[in-house]
Amino acid sequence: MAGIAVIGAGTGALAAAARLAVAGHRVTVYERTETYGGALRRVERDGFAFDTGPALLHLPAVYRDLFVKTGKRQLEDVVELVQVDPSSRHVFADGTRVSLPNASRAGVVTALDEALGAGAGQRWGDFLVRAREAWDRTRRPLLEEPLWPNWQVLAGREPYPAVPHKRLLRTRRAATLAEIGAWELRDERLAALLASHALAYGLDPRTAPASAAVLPYLEHAFGTWYVRGGLRELARAVYERCLERRVEFVFGAEVTRIMTRDGRAVGVELAGAPGSAGGTVVEADHVVAGVHPARLAALTDDRPLDAEGDVRAGQEAAGSGRFTLLLALRGGREAGAAHRTVVHAPDADAEADFLASPGGDGPPSPTVTVLRPDDPALRPDDAHEAVTVTAVVPAGADWADEQTVRRWTELLLEAAGTAVPGLRERLLWHEAHTPRQTAQETGAPRGEVPAPALAAGGGRFLRPANSTRLPGLHRVGGWAHPGGGLPHAGMSGALVAGLIVEGPDFRGSQ
Repeated sequence: MAGIAVIGAGTGALAAAARLAVAGHRVTVYERTETYGGALRRVERDGFAFDTGPALLHLPAVYRDLFVKTGKRQLEDVVELVQVDPSSRHVFADGTRVSLPNASRAGVVTALDEALGAGAGQRWGDFLVRAREAWDRTRRPLLEEPLWPNWQVLAGREPYPAVPHKRLLRTRRAATLAEIGAWELRDERLAALLASHALAYGLDPRTAPASAAVLPYLEHAFGTWYVRGGLRELARAVYERCLERRVEFVFGAEVTRIMTRDGRAVGVELAGAPGSAGGTVVEADHVVAGVHPARLAALTDDRPLDAEGDVRAGQEAAGSGRFTLLLALRGGREAGAAHRTVVHAPDADAEADFLASPGGDGPPSPTVTVLRPDDPALRPDDAHEAVTVTAVVPAGADWADEQTVRRWTELLLEAAGTAVPGLRERLLWHEAHTPRQTAQETGAPRGEVPAPALAAGGGRFLRPANSTRLPGLHRVGGWAHPGGGLPHAGMSGALVAGLIVEGPDFRGSQ
């Protein structure tokens, strides 16, 4: 039985802690804030409740597996999962609207044909078939196995089977999402639908590899799910499972250094009381760090954590955060309202340019996601509604500046008005949640949100391996392999637990 110190109480770290505890290890989680869940936070006010982080769940099998492997009660015994149908409603720049059914290829094809014209649905359906092939080729190395030592194979090989396209007297194949949209989907609205899956993680469709086709496929194949009461309830359930397995938690505990001895991680140092000479040293056989790479480097005195030539990836995908408006509305939710509506930006290139290099005269109108869950737990009564509106924004903007917050608030309210009838007249109050708050909650510099790992792209869209060059130290969570997103965070916990329990030769669950 080993002693294990876990830094951070994000979802990936909690998943690792529960799995390690059930394997018989003594696990203690040190969290610098006063609660668990990382980005899965909740704001409550005047009888309204809102998720401020992820609000929908894809690939729930990851968390079903976690609960099966760590206790008797299954996931559905501790939270209520609801399949969202329609999966999403889309409002395109030309005013076209379409509702896409959940996890039904035939239904999606029919809906797109009816809304966008004959042939549109078939082109999207054919794309999903190719995206499935990319998923089948990458699922295991990108989700279920530790990052390969020869990760360059993943970095250089494009798994998406692009359709040959004649251009300028040459036959070319799409290498980016934007090229898939232009050459294979051949409809600006379908291209916007595809691009929105990359933009949701701050990825530029013009540079995101074609392998990012797995993002819409994952949602299509495994469905869109909501946790009754909000996704904060999922964090609560995982936290309580950790307690059941006798994981110990120390909140308000700032780790200031990872201790080493004879070239191995042997524990952590905690911040001392104000005015004291030093902190408390806690010994451990293994340290699991669920923190941003920059913070991890600081905790290890900038010791090189990657083997020579190993992946130092994901930096090109960083730099974006989420701006979220929490809207308290008078009046009940109208019949037929969609749980999720995506209002697409009128100028996709201008949006991508701004995310890459914010500046100029101000932000363009962004792609906005409007969430309207039909959940009594989130509102004071049926005569009110709680609505969450989110856009991806540059994390490096000055989010302490009131003008910046007001500017983005107005942009999101304007877009949300196309999805919520009478929004302005119904508005009781609103509250902004900016990347600045995300930084305070998660410790990620500037409130950046990590994207899932993707193949190809020269390795720029991979994440650092779960193992490090320093024996006894492992990475977990969205900033480690296999990257951001709730399914990926949960898988990182499984991978770290496997590497510690079974050793460095662990190759994932069969």
